[in-house]
Amino acid sequence: MSDSLGIAAVGTYVPRRRITAEAVTEAWNRFDGAGIQETAVPGPDEDSLTMAAAAARRALEASDVDAGEIAALSFATTTPPLEEEDLSVRLGEFLGVGDDATRTLSTGSTNAGVRALTSTLAAGDGPALVVASDMPRGEPDSAIDHAAGAGAAAFVLTPDAPVTIREQADHAIDYPGTRFRERGSTTVDSLDITPYDRSAYTETVGGAVDGLEADPSAVDAVALQAPDGKLPYRGAKVIGTPSDAVEPHAVVHSLGDLGAASVPLSMASALVDGVDRLLAVGYGSGSTATALSVEASGAVPGEVDLAGEETVSYAEYLRLRGEITSGEPDGGGAYVSVPSWKRSGPQRYRLEGGRCPSCGSLNFLPDGACRQCYELVEYEPVQLERQGTIEAVSVISQGGAPPEFAELQARAGDYATAIVAFDGPDGDTASAPVLVVDADAESVDVGDRVEATVRRIYTQEGVTRYGLKVRPLD
Repeated sequence: MSDSLGIAAVGTYVPRRRITAEAVTEAWNRFDGAGIQETAVPGPDEDSLTMAAAAARRALEASDVDAGEIAALSFATTTPPLEEEDLSVRLGEFLGVGDDATRTLSTGSTNAGVRALTSTLAAGDGPALVVASDMPRGEPDSAIDHAAGAGAAAFVLTPDAPVTIREQADHAIDYPGTRFRERGSTTVDSLDITPYDRSAYTETVGGAVDGLEADPSAVDAVALQAPDGKLPYRGAKVIGTPSDAVEPHAVVHSLGDLGAASVPLSMASALVDGVDRLLAVGYGSGSTATALSVEASGAVPGEVDLAGEETVSYAEYLRLRGEITSGEPDGGGAYVSVPSWKRSGPQRYRLEGGRCPSCGSLNFLPDGACRQCYELVEYEPVQLERQGTIEAVSVISQGGAPPEFAELQARAGDYATAIVAFDGPDGDTASAPVLVVDADAESVDVGDRVEATVRRIYTQEGVTRYGLKVRPLD
């Protein structure tokens, strides 16, 4: 369908925590996520935007494309942190995408990830970056919540890339009530009429694949939208492709329902594994489906690591979601205005430091008098590396967190703060205070190597402040 752009590299991100089907069964005496063994659980400072940033950065690192070269950025999710705001703009700021790049936000359907990919390919503005990230949730006793997972996948699109989308076909049938979210609600709902939901899925997916000239029985792998762990196999039977073409790259069994990121993450898995002929089918309530015939001339650069690092109990799962915490205490929190936060965006999002023109030392933040020679100077911008070494560390326990971090402490438990010397050019370093994530607070020590990652800092006046934290390097 596109003569100019194809998939040149992929990046993925999944949270490190998992909750098993057994843990949910123990809590509810049942588990309604058919065919799912465990699901990915986002941390208390993660959302679809932070996961998108992590996947996008990995895709760019796997490619030959610098963020400043991106001409079009597309972000797809059904769970944007805000109902109204083009969050692709902030995603671009996290990555360093240029101000003149086209930005698009796709939402409102679990088919949004596939649609974002096809529309960006059709636009033909390259290099381009497409990111699908999602973390659906339902009411705790619902099948949607038992299946809900979290994850993100990103694609760098360039001319003459090894992966080409040969065909696209769409199909739509009016099936109201199969999956929806009411205005103002944070949870997804459905009428939960199993035969009705199943018909909506199979009829729409089948209609889209029928629109392709490609033979579905001749593909090497299939990436099918996976609201649970059984529907993709029903879909495979309807479209006439063997079920063993679905299973190797069906991420639903170990991560859960990834919403708009479901098909993109399965596609990334197949392309990194070197699959030559891939059939991808996105599906969203409404009901709509988009089928893609994908051809690859070799393995695509990128890495897909779906392994979890920590299994949580059901009580911990509820605490991480904020279901059983009381929220931020009234008053007393540090206040940083949004205009002040915006002025320091290059430092908070991308670790932009400054070199003192008087003594040559690196400073972070590059503001005010030089920390070495105390001269009040105009700093030369210097891009610090995203890796560094912990110089000092403290553990914050209950009652020790400032009010703006009290909710984080309640949901995450004890957390570590550290002074980190970030690597700079020519062996220089610049130090900054940051929070440490994805680690047991007591295990963090001086001398540990860490890498920067974008996370939620706190929310005031309805506006979430995002910025860099660090996590341990493997």
